[in-house]
Amino acid sequence: MTDVHAVITRVHREEWARVVASLTRRFGDLDVAEEAAAEAFATAVQRWPGDGVPPNPGAWVTTTANRHAIDRLRRELKRDDKQKQAQMLHDDEPPEPTGPIDDERLRLIFTCCHPALAMETRVALTLRMLGGLTVPEIARAFLVQETAMGQRITRAKAKIKAARIPYRMPSADDLPARVSGVLAVLFLVFNEGYLATGPDTDPVRHDLTTEAIRLTRLLRALLPHDGEVAGLLALMLLTEARRAARVSAGGELVTLDEQDRGAWDGSLIAEGHRLVRERLRSGEPPGRYQILAAINAVHTSARDIRDTDWSQVVALYDQLTHLDPSPIVALNRAIAVAELDGPEVALAAVDRLGDRLNGYHAFHATRADLLRRLGRSQESRMAYDAAISAAGNTAEIAYLTRRRDQLAER
Repeated sequence: MTDVHAVITRVHREEWARVVASLTRRFGDLDVAEEAAAEAFATAVQRWPGDGVPPNPGAWVTTTANRHAIDRLRRELKRDDKQKQAQMLHDDEPPEPTGPIDDERLRLIFTCCHPALAMETRVALTLRMLGGLTVPEIARAFLVQETAMGQRITRAKAKIKAARIPYRMPSADDLPARVSGVLAVLFLVFNEGYLATGPDTDPVRHDLTTEAIRLTRLLRALLPHDGEVAGLLALMLLTEARRAARVSAGGELVTLDEQDRGAWDGSLIAEGHRLVRERLRSGEPPGRYQILAAINAVHTSARDIRDTDWSQVVALYDQLTHLDPSPIVALNRAIAVAELDGPEVALAAVDRLGDRLNGYHAFHATRADLLRRLGRSQESRMAYDAAISAAGNTAEIAYLTRRRDQLAER
C-alpha cells in the first residue's frame, strides 16, 4: 500500500497541472476544475490500493475528474441552458488555437498570473492551480491564516470569472511582457523559500524552492527558446545548489565566504552552468535573470572565495544596472566593489543609498560589515543593531547577532 501511495504522490506532482488545465479549458471555470481534480485524486487514494494502479494513471485521473465536474454541474444546472449542457456532456472537439503556443498548462499559467490580479493573489493561485499545493500549505508558506488564504484564492477565481479574464495565451506582441510577469511570480515563490520570513518558520523552505524550480522547469519545457526563462531556471539551480551549506547546524546563516563548498550540489551547479553557457552562445542580449545567473555562475565556479573573479562580477553588475538601476542592484554591486577596490570605496557607494534603503536589513548588514573591516567598531555595532531590527529571518538574525557580539569582545 505504501508503494501505491508513493505512485499517487508522483502522479499528483506530475499530472495535477495538466488535469486542472484540461478541465479549465473544457468547462471554463477554475473553481470547477480545482474541485474536480482534487476529488479525482481523493478517489484514487480510495480505489487504487484495492483495485491496483491503472495502466495510464494520468488518463484515469483526467477521466475521473471530468466525471466529477459533470456531476457537479448537473447538480448546479437549474436554468435552461441547453447549449452549456450539450458542451458539458459532449466536448470531443479539439480546442481552437488560442495563441502562438498551444498548451493548456501554459494557458493556465498566464491565467493565474494575469496582471489584473494582485501579485500576492497571483502567487497563491499559481501554487494552487499549477503546483497543486493545498490551501493550508500555501497559508503556512506565506504566514497567512488558512481562512484568509482560502478567501484570497476564492476571490481570485471569482474575479477571473466575473472579469472574463480569458483562458488563453497572450498574443505574440504581448507575450514578452506577460512572460516577465509569470517569471516574477515564480521568482517571488523561490525567494520566499530561499530566505523565509517570520520568527516561527524554517529559515530555508525547501518545499517552496523545489516547487518554484519545478514550475520553472515546466515553463522552460513550454517556452524552450525564451532566454529569461532559461536564465531564471539557471539562477534558481545555482542558488539551490548551495542550500545544504547555507544554514549551520545551530541554525545560523552561513554567508558565501564561509560556506563549505564541498557541500554544494555539483549536479545542480553543472546544470546551471550549462544553461548559462547556452544563453551566452545564443548571442542574444541577456535579460535580468540571465545576468543574475551569470553572476552566480562566477561565484559557483570558484573553489574558494579568494578565487572569485570579482572584476567579472562587477562588470556583470554594471551590465545589470543598465537594465535594472535599482538601489538593490547598486548595493550588491558595492559588495563586489569592496573586494576589488576596498571597503572604503564600497562604503561611500553604500552610504549614497541610505535614503532609499534605510528600512532594508541587507543595507544595514552591508554597512556593518564594511565598517567592521575599516575598524570603526562603534559605528559597525550600531549598523548591526539596525540590521537585526529589520531582519525577518531567524538564521540571519542569529548570524548578525554573533557578528555584532564579536565586535563587543574586542
